[in-house]
Amino acid sequence: MRVKAVVFDLWETLIDWNHEANQRMHARLRERLGFDFHERWNLARERYTAPVRDVLSRVGVPGDALDDVLAIRAEFVGGCLVPREGAVETLRTLRERGHKVGLITVCTEDVEILWPDTEFAGLFDAEVFSNSVGLAKPDPQIYLHCCELLGVEPSDAVFVGDGANDELEGARRVGMEAILIHRPGEDPFWPEVREWDGPRVTSIPQVLEVLERC
Repeated sequence: MRVKAVVFDLWETLIDWNHEANQRMHARLRERLGFDFHERWNLARERYTAPVRDVLSRVGVPGDALDDVLAIRAEFVGGCLVPREGAVETLRTLRERGHKVGLITVCTEDVEILWPDTEFAGLFDAEVFSNSVGLAKPDPQIYLHCCELLGVEPSDAVFVGDGANDELEGARRVGMEAILIHRPGEDPFWPEVREWDGPRVTSIPQVLEVLERC
């Protein structure tokens, strides 16, 4: 197989999810709002496919608190948008070797707003944020859309992710190959991919090694 493009997930793939910072954020939101924001937010299915301000209003955040809530969320998200070790170098190496590089992330609008100020800005040939396209993994159209932006057929592309949202099988269903990434010394977080039968890596630079074997 001649791999023309490599498409990455974001959370728990290129960046870490900071559980402690997440807990602190929700404690601040509870103090500001007087209710359990986390519970209401998790019930809002459209949180990854609609403008964040609209979703906040729908879950009961009053108008006079919207800016405060957005600022608290932005502080948390901005703190997470830090590349894992070797991620930036790997993305650059892939492009130097002639591969197109893509991103597909199920995320809130906060991520896209902050994206231009991160180390990732300018490193991708195509970026697909679920909130912008109104689609989330494993919808086939989100993979096909990214491949179209990259100018490649799905069969010429590889997807790398931690397995959330059925993303690996979703990639396979449209004809892409898929690589599982999980933390070294640990089982994959998502039970459904613990018996993954495809390639797996424990760091982003290892993706280069897998591609050399393709």
